[in-house]
Amino acid sequence: MLNSIFFGGGTPSLMEPETVKAVIDAARDVWHFANNIEITLEANPTSVEAHRFEGYASHGVNRISLGVQALNNADLRKLGRLHSVEEAQSAFQVARSFFDRVSFDLIYARQNQTLEDWRVELSTALDMAVDHLSLYQLTIEEGTAFWDRAQRGSLKGLPTDDLGADLYDLTQQLCNNAGLPSYEVSNHARPGAESVHNLIYWRGGDYVGVGPGAHGRLTLDGQRSATECWKQPEAWLSAVSKGSGVKIRETLPPQDIAEERLIMGMRLLEGLDIEDIDHIIDQQRFERLLEDGFVWSQNGRIGATAQGRPMLNHLIAQIVKS
Repeated sequence: MLNSIFFGGGTPSLMEPETVKAVIDAARDVWHFANNIEITLEANPTSVEAHRFEGYASHGVNRISLGVQALNNADLRKLGRLHSVEEAQSAFQVARSFFDRVSFDLIYARQNQTLEDWRVELSTALDMAVDHLSLYQLTIEEGTAFWDRAQRGSLKGLPTDDLGADLYDLTQQLCNNAGLPSYEVSNHARPGAESVHNLIYWRGGDYVGVGPGAHGRLTLDGQRSATECWKQPEAWLSAVSKGSGVKIRETLPPQDIAEERLIMGMRLLEGLDIEDIDHIIDQQRFERLLEDGFVWSQNGRIGATAQGRPMLNHLIAQIVKS
């Protein structure tokens, strides 16, 4: 049973509707579609064209995810985005004219961003929002352009840890008040509008990665495997012509499966089943976190509390046996 299809990576909204149709038709030939299958397509505001969106909708796409990232033109330029706020808002209106379900993302804790700046921007976003928002706190990761700039000392005005925590708290408050509570650390939705596709990742489900560089997780004959496709498009196409675009397929050991399940499941408000990860938990440290109010344990499930969610990476490191 296929529950979702997600067109992501790169700029899927540059594809012609007929290409999207061909992919959906090919998937239908292989799998039985769920009656309420979710078919999402990611789009950059600069690539949104009404005729394409009308075509996507007619061929089965029923959800759009827009990469807005900021509702401030100066910050969009700092983030290296090519669109303006006006283009993002226009793209949103185009998407809304063809799709009942439209999500978009924003990045906060940006350079020189104050609590009041974010309050105004997020309030604008919530006024626009249909049923889902992805709100990511800016992180500086090694190997990125932002990392290089930070190492050179040219990335000024990043928030302190205390301001970052305040921005996170404000995000939860405003979204809760607007009826879009978080169901995952960075994702907010009206009840029933959660992303089916992303929940499959976070709940440790199976998914097939198709396309250059795509990753997948499959459980066959009781064994869970990780797959990775060829990254270069030419190499991937050549491999597909010979039967499969998968470059690597490896069976995951129980320890890796449990750690991945913990990392993903702890992101969810609903938490995860403790039986999935019981053998990798340091019980003594977990009990301390429980007593301190950072995690919860109930009815065979565990998760992070509201107090613990902002420090999730630290919690996970503490929970896993060393």
